[in-house]
Amino acid sequence: MLVDLAGGWSPMLGRLAWSQIPYDNPILAPLFVAVVIGAILVLGLITYYGKWTYLWKEWLTTVDHKKLGVMYILIGLVMLFRGFIDGLMIRTQQAWGVGSHSSGVFGALHGYLTPFHFGQVYSAHGVIMILLAATPLLVGFMNIIVPIQIGARDMAYPYLNALGLWITAAAGALIMISLFVGDFAHNGWFGYAPIFELQYSPGVGVDYWIWTMELVALGTTLGGINILATIIKMRAPGMTWGRLPIFVWATLSANVIALTSFPALQVALALVAADRYLGAHFFTAGLGGNLMLYTNLFWIWGHPEVYFVILPAFGMMSEIFPTFSEKPLFGYITMVLASMAIAGVSWLVWLHHFFTMGAGPYVNSAFSVATMLVGIPTGVKVFNWAFTMYRGRLTFNAAMLWAIGALFLLLIGGLTGMMLAVPAINYMVHNSVFVVAHFHSMLLTIVYAIFASVIYWFPKVFGFKLDEFWAKTMFWLFSAGTALVFVPMYMLGFMGMTRRLDYVFNTVWHPYLLVMEFGIAVYMLSVLAFFALLYVSIRDHAKNQVGADAWGTSRSLEWLTHSPVPFYNFAVLPHISARDEVAWRRDNGIDHVQPDHYEDIHMPNNTGVAIILGGLTFVLGFALVWRIWWLCALTLLAIIALVIYRSFKGDPGYIITAAELEKMEKEAMRREAQVGKQRRQAGSGVLGEAIAYERSDLPPLVSRPSSPVGLDHRS
Repeated sequence: MLVDLAGGWSPMLGRLAWSQIPYDNPILAPLFVAVVIGAILVLGLITYYGKWTYLWKEWLTTVDHKKLGVMYILIGLVMLFRGFIDGLMIRTQQAWGVGSHSSGVFGALHGYLTPFHFGQVYSAHGVIMILLAATPLLVGFMNIIVPIQIGARDMAYPYLNALGLWITAAAGALIMISLFVGDFAHNGWFGYAPIFELQYSPGVGVDYWIWTMELVALGTTLGGINILATIIKMRAPGMTWGRLPIFVWATLSANVIALTSFPALQVALALVAADRYLGAHFFTAGLGGNLMLYTNLFWIWGHPEVYFVILPAFGMMSEIFPTFSEKPLFGYITMVLASMAIAGVSWLVWLHHFFTMGAGPYVNSAFSVATMLVGIPTGVKVFNWAFTMYRGRLTFNAAMLWAIGALFLLLIGGLTGMMLAVPAINYMVHNSVFVVAHFHSMLLTIVYAIFASVIYWFPKVFGFKLDEFWAKTMFWLFSAGTALVFVPMYMLGFMGMTRRLDYVFNTVWHPYLLVMEFGIAVYMLSVLAFFALLYVSIRDHAKNQVGADAWGTSRSLEWLTHSPVPFYNFAVLPHISARDEVAWRRDNGIDHVQPDHYEDIHMPNNTGVAIILGGLTFVLGFALVWRIWWLCALTLLAIIALVIYRSFKGDPGYIITAAELEKMEKEAMRREAQVGKQRRQAGSGVLGEAIAYERSDLPPLVSRPSSPVGLDHRS
């Protein structure tokens, strides 16, 4: 039975009313106008240049894993910017609202945000940065890189891949619309029981939080199934488990975590929804409810999720360090074992998030030891990266700088994590900004690795390099901002400043807060440098074009195919002979060998079903938030009907004939030859020419193969 609601409900619009539109909010009203003007401008430009057909056919209905990955990354970057703005608002409020004599505007006694609005910003910042920025960015790279690193032409389930993207986009749209229709949760990104119960949070903010996270969890689970199936079943001939690139191993371990942890989050949120919508009492303070049941369910997902996002970052670093050290990765086997060990131990540490909840010394000690165990495989990775760089021919370009920055942030976050693993220390700093600084150190490790990967793999996807000057400028500005924001935050944590303060009562903390605000300003300069990086790189793309191996010292299989990667990835699926296949071919002089014949290949068709289902899930989420039951029923029926239609219709795909394939390959090779000639004339070759492949069990080739072996027609 549905619960009774305070504040009115109508059969047609549910809880939705004009009073829910914050048209009188001095911050949101101008923002809404700016968003509308920006949207009209973008739509007008698309219409003016006649790009609607192109967008629909090439992007919105695509099932190409590379384009879907690019769109994942675009969603992640947009949400990263939104989350950064939320962080700026938090830092500005805390720097302003210090002491009883601080002024207030926009209805706030101190600063410019009321406590309720501050709570919404704080909650949205966490949800966005973890689930809608970091996760889509990492999943985007998994989509782009994993299939071509294992020699596949696409993901195992291309349609499912597109569906996961559009469900994730629906989640992003749902949290964005909460800015202008209703409000968002004020109970933190992870939720507090019983604050999220209807009695204490009667608005729709918690409902936005529930259904946004449910949609993200659904999209990520579908993606996890697809990626695991792709790695297990779609590897090229000769791509044994012992030859998988480390990024693929990291992706595998991360998605094992995703597939087993995200359902726990979905169950926890479904039970919260049952409390709010059906009057259940799973997490209430009375009537049989158990507050700690929610805390355990959430963090059973929440801490494995941390490793879900950090493991792909480790994989990215493991690809970049060998390339720019011109050496194989040190300790390949131990790196693989470390990744799987981290994934396994991730399930044994969730209680360290609430050592202070009275579980008892024996339980706390067990989880403390388990938490410290994570440091062993993580330390193995750190030492392996260090030994990879040791006595290597290091090239400190922008990608390498970002990767090294990630390594330093990991050391800081890891060491402070070991401190927090000790219950006695945890008791002292629990709920302080020291914990916030530690967590941001770990997430910034991911951000650094992501930007390193953007620079590293950008030429493979788009065919030209990003501008080195602006990429390095952004790195140094971002690093300065990181130091200025989080070093004072660690200090404030030791001084006793608690998290989530909308009003700072202790004026002794004010100088530190001002330094942090200055750090946010430096961060803003790094954002401007990022936009300059994109502008200059696109402007000068003609002179920064690259061939198949953009860096000249790359090692893994993705650098064997053309840049940008054709939609079929490989004209002939390669036969893998070594762990670092491209380095092995380069050292044996066969990296430019071309097949002497081609065969027809099968590819999947584009489909509009995925984006339509994504739109319907957004409408369903919006209807559930506002309790518009007729719209919920109608949308749910439409989703079921469309899924059934797609299931019966299927996708026969299409054939690229050998003649068409040969023509496209010759054009790609002609372009790469022209790029190579231009670079030789300009005197700017590859990074280095050293032979850095170290394998004694693989003798050099004595004859030039007539063609790669292992043709495969899988899509």
